[in-house]
Amino acid sequence: MTNTTAAPTGDYRDMNRLMSLMTGDEKHGPAATSTLDALWVLYDRVLRVTPGTADAPDRDRFLLSKGHGPMAYYAVLAAHGFFGEELLSGFGAYDSPLGHHPDRTLAPGIEIGSGSLGHGLPLAVGSVLGLRAQGLTDPRVWVLIGDAELDEGSNHEALAYAGPAGLEQLHTVVIDNASASYGRPGGIAARFAAAGWSVDSVDGRDHEALYAAFTAPHPGRPRAVVARVGPKN
Repeated sequence: MTNTTAAPTGDYRDMNRLMSLMTGDEKHGPAATSTLDALWVLYDRVLRVTPGTADAPDRDRFLLSKGHGPMAYYAVLAAHGFFGEELLSGFGAYDSPLGHHPDRTLAPGIEIGSGSLGHGLPLAVGSVLGLRAQGLTDPRVWVLIGDAELDEGSNHEALAYAGPAGLEQLHTVVIDNASASYGRPGGIAARFAAAGWSVDSVDGRDHEALYAAFTAPHPGRPRAVVARVGPKN
């Protein structure tokens, strides 16, 4: 694992510059930019994890399931000091720790290797159960998925289990850019609500709306926030 860290910049206005340093995977540019605002709000104002606590047992865990477009994720991690921004320009190179899919063994702050659709939410459920088994009830587990990932059966199994199990530590952010193949009666939020989740649907570019949705209380239930970002963005 690359252990270099850097002083955080803490400035959202720097995101375009940081993302522009990563080239070679432009086809996944929209997948990356659709996650940027949600990622920024999480790391800047919500997640209880820093470069210094990235391995602490009581840290919050963030799992990027939508890992096939990780450029925004890398930019946000660099901006918050998990590694130096000089790594960004090597994105996707043979000897770079920043691959086209994130690898938890190569760069600090990354919890899972991801990119194959439908894995993140089941892993998040398992992470909550693992924390509970260790008596760790304070750390929160966050997972960011794409709307198209809900076409995968593994996500529906995890979703259906988490609500009745009362996994209050579990938080799911669904980036809805209207890319799913199959519709759902009542939309994405209704699917989570039917399984017993606390749910909200917000403008995925509105930082204050995202923050309010991310921090709303949901005693005894997992939380889902559907972040709408527009078609194919």
